[in-house]
Order: sequence, then C-alpha cells, then structure tokens
Amino acid sequence: MTGTERRKRLKLGVIGVGRIGRLHARNLAQRVEEAALVALADVQLDAAQRLAQELDVPPERVYDDPLKLIDDGAVEAVVICSPTETHAALVEAAARARKPAFCEKPLDLDLQRIDRALEAVERAGVQLQVGFNRRFDPTFRAVREAVRSGEVGEPQLLRITSRDPELPPLEYLKTSGGLFLDMTIHDFDLARYLMGREVERVYAQGRALLSPRVAELGDVDTAVVVLEFEGGALGVIDNSRRAVYGYDQRVEVFGSKGVALGENPLPHQRRLGTAGGFSTARLYEFFLDRYAESYVEEMRAFVRCVLEGEEPPVTGRDGRVAVVLGLAAQTSMREGRPVAVREV
Repeated sequence: MTGTERRKRLKLGVIGVGRIGRLHARNLAQRVEEAALVALADVQLDAAQRLAQELDVPPERVYDDPLKLIDDGAVEAVVICSPTETHAALVEAAARARKPAFCEKPLDLDLQRIDRALEAVERAGVQLQVGFNRRFDPTFRAVREAVRSGEVGEPQLLRITSRDPELPPLEYLKTSGGLFLDMTIHDFDLARYLMGREVERVYAQGRALLSPRVAELGDVDTAVVVLEFEGGALGVIDNSRRAVYGYDQRVEVFGSKGVALGENPLPHQRRLGTAGGFSTARLYEFFLDRYAESYVEEMRAFVRCVLEGEEPPVTGRDGRVAVVLGLAAQTSMREGRPVAVREV
C-alpha cells in the first residue's frame, strides 16, 4: 500500500442508530480523521434519516434494510450496532461482500452462530474488530503497560470493580442475555487484556438484591466472579447494577514487584475542604461520559487497521472468548461449582 493510499479516508456505513450507533456515527463523522461516514441503516428509517441529516449523509444512502447498506458499492467497511441477535448474521453478510466489519459486543449469545460468522470472516480474509472499548481507556492501557513491561513483576492478583449507577429498564434486561453476557463480558475481556494471559477456570456467584423483578427474569444484579489464569494467577471481578455514588470502574494488578492501580477519573479535580471535611466531584453517571475517549480511540484503531491491512487490536477470537467466559460463569452460578473453560 502506498503512502497516498494510507492517507485516504475509509468510507463507512453504520448499521443501527440507537444509543451506541449514534455515538459511533458521530465519532466517525466528526472525530476520526481518516474516516468518512457515507451510509446509515436502521429498521426505524425515520431515526436513520434524522441522524443522516445531522451528519450530512446523503439521503440516497439511508436504508431500512442493513443488507442494502452492506451491498452499497460506496461503503468500504461496516460498523454493526444493531441488536445482539442480528450481529452474527450481519458479520457473515459483510464477509460475503468482502467488507471489513466492526461489531459491537457480544458477537452473539450462541457459540455455533459465532463460529459460523468467524469462519466466514476467515474465508473472506477481511478484518473483524469487536467493540470492547475499555481496552482503549488511557488509564487501563497504562495498567496493561505496567504489566507488559514487567514493572509489577509476575502478576499474581487481579481485581476489577465494575458497578453501574442505576439498574437498567426491565425491558432491556429481558433481552440482554443476563448480567454475565451483558455487563461482566466487558470485565472478562479486560481481565485477559490486563493480565496478558488466558483464563482457565471460572467460579461465579450472583444474587438479585436490587429488585425481585430481576430474579423473576432469571437474572442477577450483583455478582462476584473468581478467575484462575494460566500459570496460577487469580482474579476477582465484582459487579453491581446500582452504585448510588456513580459509575464505579476500577482495576488493580498486584504482582511480585508491586501493584498497578487504575482509579476512577473524575469530571474535575477540585477538592473542597470545609469544617465538615474534604469532598471531591461525584463520579461520572453514564458510561458514554466515562468512556467517551475510548470510543473514539477504538474507532480510530479500526479505521487504521483496515487502511493499513493490519490485524485489529480486538479480534473475533477475543469476542468469542469473552462469550465463553460469560457462559462458564452462568454454568458456575447455576451449578454452584468452578467451571473449566474447556468445558464450555
């Protein structure tokens, strides 16, 4: 590829203009320098048309059928932000059209459908990146670098705290796939990323402590997961769907030479001291605010890997492994025992 070709702008189409689709579309149109947003698709055509008008996408390239967007000759790569049950089929369709795809997590909730999609991607020889944006958070990247460089020594313990500020709507929970495949799946991927090694065994416990309706759905809202990594290191993930003080996202890797901590960023760094003590800013209330820059960086990484013909930083295999760990956690909680990853 010549230098001129490397500098060209990649023409992308976004499928699904819900909350995350709108975010990616705006980032591609306004903040990713090597990207050109040229098409949108959503079954709710009017929603896609409104976003198209905002972002100057030509009206003739706004579709209510995602397959039409994939087949559009002007679209060079596809960003899939539609509901989970459509992900695998759309990845396959993009592969058949020989177009690279970025797909939001999870790839699917069924491993057989994931495998068919990954086989199609491999046959086509195109890139597939999965949307695990937390790998692109600057604080978490710095923790990973401390592990990779050996500054913390041999990693021995990992801790991830991930707590949402509020329980999602019950209608959302009905189709979410459950806590481990909807929320903890990010932490499973982050655990592998931070430690630089694979998980061999999972033990999970969960409870519905926030609402009896969650239990009626067969789900949990509070959980602890213990991970055993290859080589013997241990990890602990704790999750809650409701933290009254804000969106709580922290990591820690403890090793033979020290510890690397990734703390919560704050909207501002002011500390106020009064007769009642010291106070700081509240945590961010929403994941789109907390991880705003990571969403831009992951899309820059996708565009760059397509333009330069490189492997994506988060591969289809990474997406599959995260689902395997989620399924292992579900089995562990249901059966009350540790589950080896090879069992899934």
